[in-house]
Amino acid sequence: MDDLANFTSNIIYNFFIAFGVIVGACLFAGLGALINDHPPLKCMFGIASSIKIWAVAVALGGTFSTFEILEKGLFKGEVRTIIKQAVYVTVAVIGANMGYAFIRLIQRCGEALIK
Repeated sequence: MDDLANFTSNIIYNFFIAFGVIVGACLFAGLGALINDHPPLKCMFGIASSIKIWAVAVALGGTFSTFEILEKGLFKGEVRTIIKQAVYVTVAVIGANMGYAFIRLIQRCGEALIK
């Protein structure tokens, strides 16, 4: 039971870390764009699309530990470990894409207000 609780909490952490990396980076990039007198929404959207893979890497805690765990699963026959890592990666990708969608929503709302 403790293993399931740990697995569930790691899934939640991975999702929100990836989501937070996208949203936080974009908000601060938008602030930097305001300071530099550039359009903040355009800058935020550009950052959101370019850092999704980094958000996934941050959520997983670095790429090398994931590769080590996958190697352990492949060469030692631990299928459960591979499935867990696949779920972690999938959830982190979903979190990064949800962050991207959130920034895209902000951009669309900003464009609607301008019109």
